[in-house]
Amino acid sequence: MKTRPTPPRAQARPTALETHGISRQDEYAWLRADNWQEVMRDPSVLADDIRAYLEAENAYQQAVMAPTQDLQDTLFAEMRGRIKEDDSSVPSPDGPYAYGVKYETGGQQPIFFRTPREGGAETVLLHGDKEAEGKAYFKIGAVSQSPDHKLLAWAVDDKGSEYFSFQLRDLGTGKDMGYRIEDTGGGGVFSKDSKYMFYIRLDANHRPSKLFRHEIGTDPTGDVLVYEEKDPGFFMGVGKTQSGDTILIDIHDHETSEVWMIPADQPLSPPVLIAPRDTSVEYSVEDHGDTLYILTNLGDAEDFKIVTAPKATPGREFWKDLIPHKPGCLILSLTVYKTFMTRLERENGLPRIVIRRLADNVEHEVAFDEEAYSLGMGDGYEFDTQTIRFSYSSMTTPSQTFDYNVETRERVLRKEQEVPSGHTADDYVTRRLQAPAADGETVPISLFYHKDTPLDGSAPCLLYGYGSYGISIPASFNTNALSLANRGFVYAIAHIRGGKDKGFRWYKAGRREHKKNTFTDFIAAADHLVAEHFTAYDKIIAQGGSAGGMLMGAISNIAPEKFAGIIAEVPFVDVLNTMLDDTLPLTPPEWPEWGNPITDKAAYEYIASYSPYDNVEAKAYPAILAVGGLTDPRVTYWEPAKWVAKLRETKTGDSLLMLKTNMDAGHGGASGRFDRLKEVALNQAFALMVAGKA
Repeated sequence: MKTRPTPPRAQARPTALETHGISRQDEYAWLRADNWQEVMRDPSVLADDIRAYLEAENAYQQAVMAPTQDLQDTLFAEMRGRIKEDDSSVPSPDGPYAYGVKYETGGQQPIFFRTPREGGAETVLLHGDKEAEGKAYFKIGAVSQSPDHKLLAWAVDDKGSEYFSFQLRDLGTGKDMGYRIEDTGGGGVFSKDSKYMFYIRLDANHRPSKLFRHEIGTDPTGDVLVYEEKDPGFFMGVGKTQSGDTILIDIHDHETSEVWMIPADQPLSPPVLIAPRDTSVEYSVEDHGDTLYILTNLGDAEDFKIVTAPKATPGREFWKDLIPHKPGCLILSLTVYKTFMTRLERENGLPRIVIRRLADNVEHEVAFDEEAYSLGMGDGYEFDTQTIRFSYSSMTTPSQTFDYNVETRERVLRKEQEVPSGHTADDYVTRRLQAPAADGETVPISLFYHKDTPLDGSAPCLLYGYGSYGISIPASFNTNALSLANRGFVYAIAHIRGGKDKGFRWYKAGRREHKKNTFTDFIAAADHLVAEHFTAYDKIIAQGGSAGGMLMGAISNIAPEKFAGIIAEVPFVDVLNTMLDDTLPLTPPEWPEWGNPITDKAAYEYIASYSPYDNVEAKAYPAILAVGGLTDPRVTYWEPAKWVAKLRETKTGDSLLMLKTNMDAGHGGASGRFDRLKEVALNQAFALMVAGKA
C-alpha cells in the first residue's frame, strides 16, 4: 500500500478566553486574520503565516487525492455529460417582451436575453461569459429590467465575498452607464416610472443595513438614504409586490420580521410601517388594490395563516383572517394576482399548490402522484394573467416546467430537463422511509438508488443532511447523484429537525436549546438505514454544508463509529467562538437560531456542549474532507481551518483528514457551472475512495 504523504500541522498558539467565569483555551485562534474584512475584499492581504498553512493543507489534499485524479476526471465528464450545455429557460412574458436565461456550449456563465412577446429575433442583454473574461471568480447577482424596458440593472461579485457591484445598462445602446454602485447586497427595485432604483448597502460587518434611492443617471454619491436599520441583530431586504404597486422593505432575523412600504408610483414618499416588529412574529406582504394580503404566524398560527388588511390602515389591529391556521399544514409562500392567489403548502412532508379565485374564494389544488417529489413556484413578471408556472421533479424524474391555466386547469409542459448522456427513470428507485428517533418522533428519509443495488447491507451510502433555519431539503432530481447510484451507492437525504419538513414545529424542535435533536435525528437515520439493510456503518459517508457542516462536525464527535467518512463543506464548526463575536458578519442576527452566549450563560453552556471545534476529543474519527472558502462571509475560512488543525493534533488513529480552502471563492464554491462540478467530483471521489470503490 502506498505511503500517505505527511500532513501539515498548524502551530499551537494558545489564547486564553473567559466568559461567564468559565475559562478555556483556543490554540488556533491565530488563524482568524485580524484584517479579515480587508481579506474579504482583497485576498492578497492575508497574513503570510496563515496563507502558508492553508496552502500547505491544499498541497496535502492534492497529494493524497492525486491517485483518484483519473476517477475525478471521469466523474466530472459524466456529470458534465448530463448537462445540456446550450440550455435555455422558458422565457417569461413581461409587457411587450419575454425574458429568459440561456447558456452556450462550453460556457460557464448565464446569458440573459429577451424576445418580442409573440416571437421574433432574440436580443442578448447580458453575456455572462464575456463579462467574466480574465476573472478567477465571477458571479452575477440579481438581474432585472425596468418597467419601461429601457434599462437593465445587474450586479456582480468578483471575489466570492458577496459584496456586489451594481451597474445599469442602457438597453438601447447595450452599454453600461459610466458608474458603479459598490458594496451592495446584489439586488434592487425600480420605481414604476423607471426613474429611480432602490438598493441596499452592506456595512463593514457585511450586514445589509441601509436602503438608498438612486436617481438613474446621476452620481451615486448623491443617493438618498431612505431607511437605516441600526439594530445589528436584523438584516434588511428590498422587493416589490407581484402587482408592482408597492416597494417593500423587509427587516428580519430568523424569527421576527417587520415590513415598510413605499408606493412604487410615488418613489419620493417616506416609507410607511405595516406592523412593528414583535419578537417571534413573522409576516410577509402582497397587495391587491387597496388591500394587503399578509402571510403570518401571529397568535397561535405556528404553521402560518393568511390575513388581509386595508393598505390605508395596515396595523395588526386591522388584520382579518382569510385562510385560517391549520396545524401541520405549513403555508410556505403566497402570491396575489389580479383575479386569483396562489399558495404553496407542505403537509406530511410533501408540497402542493393551492389556487384561490378572488371573486368567489373557490379553491382547488394542483395534484401530484409520486411518493416523494419536489415542487417549485415561479411567480413570473405579470400581475394580470391567468397562467402560473411551476417546476416538478422527483429523485428519479428530471425537472419539468409547466404552465398552468388557473381557470381551465390545463397543464402544459413547457420544458423537460434533458440529460444528454441519457437517463432511464425506470432503472432507479425512490423511496420514503421513517426512521424512529429516541423520543418517539419519526425522521423522514428520501432514498434514491439503482434498481440492481443489493439491499443486504453491502451497499455504500451517501447520507446528506442540513437541519437548520427551517430550510427543507427537497427530494428533487439530482443529475450528480446518478454517478454514485450507478456505482452501487444508496443516496439518502435525512429530513431532520431544524428544517420545516414536518411543519414549523419540526423547525422549533431543532434550534436553540433543542439543537441536539438535529444531530440525534441524523444518527437515527443512519441507524435505520443499517437496520433495514440498505447499508452498514462502515459504508456510510455523511455529507453536509454550512450549518449542515456543523451537523457533520457534531456527529463526528458524538458517533464517529457509525460513519466511514465525512464531507463537510464550508462547515460552521466553531459555533461557540463565532456566536461570542458580535463583530462577525452574521453573529447578531444568528442569536435567535442558536442562542446568545454573550448574555445568556445557559446558552453558552449548551452551545459549548455541542460546538464541534470545542468538543474534539482524543479518539478515532472517520475519514474527513473539509472544504472552505477564503472570502466566505457566512462561514469564515478559519472555522474549517481551526477544526482540522485541532483534529490533527487531538484525534487518535490514522484516519484520513484533509482540508481544502478555495483561495479564489467564498461560500458557494466555484462560480462557473462546470468549475463547480470539479468540486463535486472531488467530493464523490473521496466518498468512493472511503467506500473502497475508487
